[in-house]
Amino acid sequence: MSRRMRTYFYAVLGAIGGLFGWQVSDRLGLSFASNLYLSEAIVGALVGLCIGLFIGITEGLLTRNLVQAARSGLFSGMLGLIAGAIGLPLGEFLFQFVGAGIPGRALGWGVFGLLIGLAEGVVGKSQMWKGMLGGLIGGALGGALLEYVHTLLKDPLVGKATGLVLLGASVGAFISLIVVLLSRAWLEVTSGKLKGAEFILDKFMRAGGPAIAIGSSALKSEIVFPDPDISPQHAMLTGDGKSFTLKDMSMSGTFINGKKIERTQLSNGQKIRMGNTEMVYHEKR
Repeated sequence: MSRRMRTYFYAVLGAIGGLFGWQVSDRLGLSFASNLYLSEAIVGALVGLCIGLFIGITEGLLTRNLVQAARSGLFSGMLGLIAGAIGLPLGEFLFQFVGAGIPGRALGWGVFGLLIGLAEGVVGKSQMWKGMLGGLIGGALGGALLEYVHTLLKDPLVGKATGLVLLGASVGAFISLIVVLLSRAWLEVTSGKLKGAEFILDKFMRAGGPAIAIGSSALKSEIVFPDPDISPQHAMLTGDGKSFTLKDMSMSGTFINGKKIERTQLSNGQKIRMGNTEMVYHEKR
């Protein structure tokens, strides 16, 4: 999926997570304890779990990597649970004692979004600070919309449902948008079963950082193509801080602009072919 459509799907999955969060908290009861902050922590944890889970699985679903979807969804969901348990009581505290009103609650949801963005940065193919920045902006904006809609609509349940959908969509959209806008290197798939997909490589660009494997096995590679002519671990990308070196590790070969290579430094616009899959390497200086 293209980087622009990626943001759209992150927003949609985040919105679905918000809707699920509303359903779960509504069915279990919106008040769990006599203590306001304990009740808010439990509700926030349930909402955070749902939004974090759905945002976490997005990247894996887009690239048809079910192993990544399950792993990142679980991690993001657990961190979302913690984020909600912290963010919602924090917003309530600022609202009650500091008199910060909607901005105070928005700040609490901003902390919530920041932690979900952290989870996405850890398990995704982006740098953590980008996910955290996007989550902070999305959480604060979505939190403000949630509180505004909640007070605007007469039916409290409809207001809460609409607000949580907007919150989830905002967090998901801004996590993806910031990563996309600030990305420095990515692979665009131009043929094969994942045609149109784009893999952002920034997280692996720094010198001395981890290499990234490309292949057909979700257990052996970080970038996975459902192509039988691609080896389980077909090639390896290694960053030097400015660009990437591509090393072939297969029997069938890796081709750059039609020429078979063993190891080469990539430059912007080069065409890469592995098996029946072709892609273009993009790099911004």
